[in-house]
Amino acid sequence: MHGLINRSIQCFLRDTYGAEAWTQIAQLSGTDEAGFEAMLLYDDAATGAVLDAAAKHLEKPHDMLLEDLGTYLVSNPQIEAVRRLLRFGGASFVDFLHSLDELHDRARLAVPDLDMPALEMRDHGGGAWSIAVTHPHPGFGHVMVGVLRAMADDYGALVLLDHQGRVDKAEIIRVELLEASFAEGRDFHLGLRAS
Repeated sequence: MHGLINRSIQCFLRDTYGAEAWTQIAQLSGTDEAGFEAMLLYDDAATGAVLDAAAKHLEKPHDMLLEDLGTYLVSNPQIEAVRRLLRFGGASFVDFLHSLDELHDRARLAVPDLDMPALEMRDHGGGAWSIAVTHPHPGFGHVMVGVLRAMADDYGALVLLDHQGRVDKAEIIRVELLEASFAEGRDFHLGLRAS
């Protein structure tokens, strides 16, 4: 697994649950407390060990942890780059949904050896879509539910999201848009602002 993914999991656990929790999770998983280097590659077993240890230590199901990770990736101001990458998908939540097919390629432009899941969006009409999340390692669909939830909030949209399980090699997420302008979305500008 790419170190950027492992590092994201580490930062999520440390920032959300505290440095002491990360230390205990690292010890439980047999991971160096210093954690992961973002640009190195790691054995997939290391990622699984950290997630298993976190679920055990925090007494949370894997699915919930992964959804919370997805939300963290978009909503944490310390990693604004992920939100910016996603917001380039369009001016509305619906535009964003229609851009998901391109997300894999956009992420590869930023980090060429990052093995992101492939996303395929299908429009069912009437404000309903399904998204197939395909990756050899299950769980990315739950991360995507968290990402979608945070992006809906970011755009001010009211949506229902349902992870419907795995079909063949893809995890299926059902998205139902209840109201496109439910609340005021977060401010977003294409250019970076001077500090």
